[in-house]
Amino acid sequence: MTWAPLLLAERSPCLRRLVLQELMGKSDDHPEVLELRELMEEEPRVASLLKSQAKDGSWGEDDLGGDHSRNRVRASSFVLQRLSYLGLRNDHPAILSGVEYIFSKQRKDGAWAVPRSFDGVSLDGGVYTVISLQTSIPLLGIAATGHAVDERAESAYEWLIGQRLEDGSWPTGMVGNVYGYQAGYRRMPHSQWGCRTNTTLALSCLAYHPTRRTSEEARKAFDLLLARETRDRNNVGFNAARIVGFEPHRGYFTYHARFDPALVLDLCWRIGADRNDNRVDDLVNWFVELQGPYGLWEYGPRPEASRWITFDILRSLTRLDDSTTWFGEEPRTPFRAYPRKKKRF
Repeated sequence: MTWAPLLLAERSPCLRRLVLQELMGKSDDHPEVLELRELMEEEPRVASLLKSQAKDGSWGEDDLGGDHSRNRVRASSFVLQRLSYLGLRNDHPAILSGVEYIFSKQRKDGAWAVPRSFDGVSLDGGVYTVISLQTSIPLLGIAATGHAVDERAESAYEWLIGQRLEDGSWPTGMVGNVYGYQAGYRRMPHSQWGCRTNTTLALSCLAYHPTRRTSEEARKAFDLLLARETRDRNNVGFNAARIVGFEPHRGYFTYHARFDPALVLDLCWRIGADRNDNRVDDLVNWFVELQGPYGLWEYGPRPEASRWITFDILRSLTRLDDSTTWFGEEPRTPFRAYPRKKKRF
């Protein structure tokens, strides 16, 4: 049995439409696609969010689940990512209203403010004055809905790129001219100060931009991320499960505490990495070995999310192109989040 009948048997009209169009190549005017589009807004995970949207276009933490530090900009960004992933068009009134709400909170320099709940995080007696997450989280909601080329978004991209380290990663944050601490699970391979959470979210923003996704900034950051060749079966699909709603949105610096290989695979095709890179080829082969006898990738923590995870992985695998100009420069080096300290005696 192949994956097709199992995915098309899913109750969700959103998933069935995604499978028909993105995996099976059905056109926008295909009768079944048109029928499913009419049913999409009746799906509970869509209908509830459309109903709970505030008059100003925002959403709050109670609308989405998880811990958003009571920050409506952050919660609204996560909702926009979900609605876009589920298939709402870029010009849908809820999408446009949500995007405008996030832009209404943008500063003149293109960034958004550091969330208040983190203003008091101390580092050597100081407080974080700059954290790239303050902008990459709001910007990701805007970019994921197809509004990355808005001139206000472009100013945010310029601010974000200005926070890069010389090695191509993004740091935890800054206290004046001092870099913030990065815990071992957030360390970037081949980077002294790079933070994986900050780098992954900034990279995700670039990946949704039609031209910046193949820029030097995106490719360098992804090259570093690929150098972490961690294979944790339990985390496969976590990011997609979180976007769709099977996992809660939690954490700030810890947002990408779990290293999801499926997210790396998704970034491969968005940025243009191909199987000519041995690291990408090994990753693809690993996913092929994990595929179950019925064509599905099981998501152990939430088995009900398995069909969504399978769609996400299949989309990445089918969109990988081996004819791009991608090439990696980072050497393959064993990576340890917490290296063993050498004994003095």
